[in-house]
Amino acid sequence: MASEANGGVVAIEKGAEAVGVGRYVEVEQDQDSNTVKSRLSGLLWHGGSAYDAWFSCASNQVAQVLLTLPYSFSQLGMLSGIVFQLFYGLMGSWTAYLISILYVEYRTRKEREKVDFRNHVIQWFEVLDGLLGRHWRNVGLAFNCTFLLFGSVIQLIACASNIYYINDKLDKRTWTYIFGACCATTVFIPSFHNYRIWSFLGLVMTTYTAWYLAVASLIHGQVDGVKHSAPTKMVLYFTGATNILYTFGGHAVSVEIMHAMWRPQKFKAIYLMATLYVLTLTLPSAASVYWAFGDQLLTHSNALALLPRTPFRDAAVVLMLVHQFITFGFACTPLYFVWEKLIGLHDCRSLCKRAAARLPVVVPIWFLAIIFPFFGPINSAVGSLLVSFTVYIIPALAHMITFRSATARENAVEPPPRLVGRWTGTYMINAFVVAWVLVVGFGFGGWASMTNFVRQIDTFGLFTKCYQCPAPPLPPGAAPLPFPGGLGNITMPFNGTAGGAELPPAPAPSPAHFFRHHRHHGHGL
Repeated sequence: MASEANGGVVAIEKGAEAVGVGRYVEVEQDQDSNTVKSRLSGLLWHGGSAYDAWFSCASNQVAQVLLTLPYSFSQLGMLSGIVFQLFYGLMGSWTAYLISILYVEYRTRKEREKVDFRNHVIQWFEVLDGLLGRHWRNVGLAFNCTFLLFGSVIQLIACASNIYYINDKLDKRTWTYIFGACCATTVFIPSFHNYRIWSFLGLVMTTYTAWYLAVASLIHGQVDGVKHSAPTKMVLYFTGATNILYTFGGHAVSVEIMHAMWRPQKFKAIYLMATLYVLTLTLPSAASVYWAFGDQLLTHSNALALLPRTPFRDAAVVLMLVHQFITFGFACTPLYFVWEKLIGLHDCRSLCKRAAARLPVVVPIWFLAIIFPFFGPINSAVGSLLVSFTVYIIPALAHMITFRSATARENAVEPPPRLVGRWTGTYMINAFVVAWVLVVGFGFGGWASMTNFVRQIDTFGLFTKCYQCPAPPLPPGAAPLPFPGGLGNITMPFNGTAGGAELPPAPAPSPAHFFRHHRHHGHGL
């Protein structure tokens, strides 16, 4: 009798799950027609297949961070950099699997209650609310929104940092103003269904940039006197490790991508395959650039800064700019959804009304990118303080608590596979993830990344015009301006030569002047 009852429960659950998926497919297919316009829209604009999800996951996971991974290698060393990429890639895939399990569990339970998600996008904080209650919802909402907010900030900073290597007539802060306005156009993209062509193009662009970094570095060869001294300091070591933690923590938008899928049950395998592909981009590029330039990367967080300017490098910069625009949309779209639900416009059919309502979300992102333009160090800070909880600790704890009772485990829509040891093995893995990320990621990583971040503020200051920009060349026969007289964060020599002529000595600076000059040369490291 017990086995028959259990079989009946499983059959009901599978039926409910099938009904849920079928209803979602029907909603999407209601919009189909045989017109050329609708077919073109379906090809370029409206997607929900497993391929769309794979492109979205891979494209979102390896955006601007690709350019900072060589910087992390210069902090970690070659061996540790490779090991941490493999380790955090596997850990990120595991927690993405947990998120997918919890999403399917939540959606199945709600659809048994006849809840219709026809005009509603499920988000991570709603999954936590439905499975664990409002306190978990509040914690998940706070961490997720803050992470996505700073994730969007990082994309905007990266845009300004990259374009400067093509056109340095404008400083990076001015470029941030310009790209902030450009990225604000993402308010017109309704949902993750509509990223089909964008996610495909984004991955193509990232693939080109990754292999350009690898090939260009190998062709360039090692610079004279290259040194590979890492690891040298604990603060640098854990800063680099948390940047890699951030790299493989891009599944904060997993629930929204799953909800855009016609068959969300396939997501867990899709994310693993996306991570494996991403590793084929990050490992060769980071290792090659570090091999070629070594410790020079410690003062150049953007790998493009060290490669000579060629048409191929310019192409990589332009492609990364477009991709960062796409990734800005990926990070910001869940924030748009939260804001729409808060003001009661999430069910609105008018795209223009929703776009206008979304604009206030972009303003704080724009402002924060101008305050903290520290491309590279900000990744590690966000990784240790926000990514560690948002996509590692909270999903692992939520899975453990959701299925803590025997009844919940018996009625689970998708029990753990035998490969990981069923429920016992899953519990042990989750406990290890929580302990590791809490101690190493949040503890040591938080200390190191915030120490480095504060040093950037002390060295360059807030609202700095041009972070890590080289000093402009002096005209022949011109004396250098007294430091820091209006030069922002640019270091100028007290005495030097220009055009072969000996420059007259500058006026003797005050002791405070010497202190500021010495501090600047540290570059926050």
